[in-house]
Formats: sequence, structure tokens, C-alpha cells
Amino acid sequence: MNNAFFLLLFIVFCLMSMGIAGLSLAPWVPTWKKDLPRIFKLAALKPGEVFYDLGCGNGKLVLYTAKNFKVKAIGLEIAVPLFLICKVRQFFSQDKNLSFKFKSFYNENLNYADVIYVFGRPETLKDKFKQKLKKELKPGSRVISYAFPIIGWLPKEISKPSPKDIEIYLYIMP
Repeated sequence: MNNAFFLLLFIVFCLMSMGIAGLSLAPWVPTWKKDLPRIFKLAALKPGEVFYDLGCGNGKLVLYTAKNFKVKAIGLEIAVPLFLICKVRQFFSQDKNLSFKFKSFYNENLNYADVIYVFGRPETLKDKFKQKLKKELKPGSRVISYAFPIIGWLPKEISKPSPKDIEIYLYIMP
């Protein structure tokens, strides 16, 4: 009885964390693998830079970044099940340039970020979100928004090679 209660409590906690994560930016929707080359062309990562994935889901993009570029790749996730998946994947990758944090990006200092990647709904990519980026990101930092624009900001570039492709937005901090 006690074990069943604690298991149920854990499941409820995990589901609640997934709901909170979905309200924070967006529900978890994996980035399409075919879009990775477009994302990283826009990101224009250079060795030694710092890459953040805000709401990194299962960590796929962060793992790809750490493996393919000589940068520090950091994933932030607040959904417990997804964060646990990230930590398991990190353990097996043994990459020293890779880290995952169980943390809201609102509680992370982004001053050192060179590239921010985000998938968020239009209503979450404004106001408080934009203020945080404006306050903390250094001039020249790149922000990549997958699928949705950051309302009120003018993108430097929009990647959408065909009508079937998802739009990917590049913003450069002034």
C-alpha cells in the first residue's frame, strides 16, 4: 500500500511538472532531425562559444550540439521525466562539454550565452521572456526560435526553404 501510494504520488508529480513546463514555454515537441542543419547554419557556432537550449526536452539538440561543435552545450528543463532522460543520456555520452540543469531559464543567468535556442508559443515569447534576454544577453548573441517568431522583434533571417518546412527565426542581440 505504501509503495503504491508513493508511486502514484511520483506519477502525479511528473505529470504536473510536464504541465508546468508546457505552460512555461510550450509543450514538448521534438525538433525535427531534418531541421538541424538549418538551425546550426543560423546559429553559426564558433569553437568555445556557449549554447543554451531553453526547455531542452529529451536533450537531443543539446547532445547533437556538444557532439558536433566545440562549444559548451547547456540544456535547461523543468519537466521531471524529460530531465531524467537528459541525465541518463548525459551519463552515457560522457561529454564534458554537455550539461543539463533542472531549472527554469528564468532562474538561469544567461550572460555567458552566445546562442539561445527556444521553441515556445507566441504568447510565451514576449514580455517577460524578451525582457530577460534583453537584460542578460550580450551584443551579438544569437537567438534561434523554432517555428514561432518573437513578437515585436525583427528577425535577421528566416529559414523556410519550402512551404512544407517549419520556419526558423534568427535574431541578433543589438
